[in-house]
Amino acid sequence: MLNRLRRQGGDSGAKAGTVPRRRHLPPPSRLRRERSALLRHHEQRVLDLGGLVLEMYRQDRFRQDVVHEQAAEIVSLEERIREVDRLLSARASRSTPGLCCPACGTPHHAGARFCVTCGQALAAPAAP
Repeated sequence: MLNRLRRQGGDSGAKAGTVPRRRHLPPPSRLRRERSALLRHHEQRVLDLGGLVLEMYRQDRFRQDVVHEQAAEIVSLEERIREVDRLLSARASRSTPGLCCPACGTPHHAGARFCVTCGQALAAPAAP
């Protein structure tokens, strides 16, 4: 995309021929805090949606557009949670290469025998 901007002349601050700086992953502590906050917010939104639907039922005034809007917000929160999980996995796989499932790439702890995501048997650790 940066090359496209350069060709169009949209990136006047970048010098021709320079390589854009690689963005680094945020620290795991910040990602974990964000994930915790997102999970709390997600849980609250799900509870709110349940209360909203119940109240609509009680009043016999169901508005599908309102429910759809609230559900879409919850889905967007879930997508962000998955994105943060991927960033945490990428961070973990950078620091401990070889501790990932060969089938799905999910990171696992040392000594694990099976992948928690797909159930694939992991390579047995070498005996000392």
